[in-house]
Amino acid sequence: MKLKHYLVFLLVFLGTSALFAQSQASYKNTQAIAKLIEKKRSYNKTHKEGFRIQLYNGLEKRAKSTRYRFQVEFPGTATYLAYDAPEWKIQVGHYKTRLDADRALNEIREKFDGAIVVPLQ
Repeated sequence: MKLKHYLVFLLVFLGTSALFAQSQASYKNTQAIAKLIEKKRSYNKTHKEGFRIQLYNGLEKRAKSTRYRFQVEFPGTATYLAYDAPEWKIQVGHYKTRLDADRALNEIREKFDGAIVVPLQ
């Protein structure tokens, strides 16, 4: 009985080893891989995806004071001041997923209760 188990194990091991070696051989075309990586990088530069947290939308003076207050409360988090006529916007962070943005929003809302998550445009 033990011999039967040993033979089955050996056959499975040899079969998966052959498949692994075969799959490794197919990734030797490094030029094609480098081209794909470069295409992905250029796509990422032109197609901004993700989310930010918007703290304020309104008057310039209050937008700048909100930005300063945020920088004091959360140093190290990127802040973005934008003018979209006729209003100023303060957005912070850069989150790849909505879940990441919502997690950060929970912390930020303790100090900035009007904050919302917005998609990057």
